[in-house]
Amino acid sequence: MSITVKNATQAEVTLDTDTVDTIAILEADAATSTRPTRAKVTWVQEDQGEWIAGYGGYFGGSVDKRDGRFVASDTFGLVVGEFASLEEAQTKLEDQLHVMLPSVIRPVE
Repeated sequence: MSITVKNATQAEVTLDTDTVDTIAILEADAATSTRPTRAKVTWVQEDQGEWIAGYGGYFGGSVDKRDGRFVASDTFGLVVGEFASLEEAQTKLEDQLHVMLPSVIRPVE
């Protein structure tokens, strides 16, 4: 025994220009075979014992030297960790930024 069901229901959807643009961008991103390059992280020593991270042109966080240790804080002011060296703290913060702020990924010039 077989049952045939005919459903002639159609739905009409109207999309605004912003939605159409967003869909086009998402489709273009999905079609891209290579991952974009991560945003560039720049470091500036703001003060004695304080380094500021720039991430793709935005504030990315900071590393502060406290009692001989280096404390990394992210763009929201949350502590990422405490490290023995400046290089360790900066590397950990950079890795965290690439995960936290993927929408900031831009080509590096």
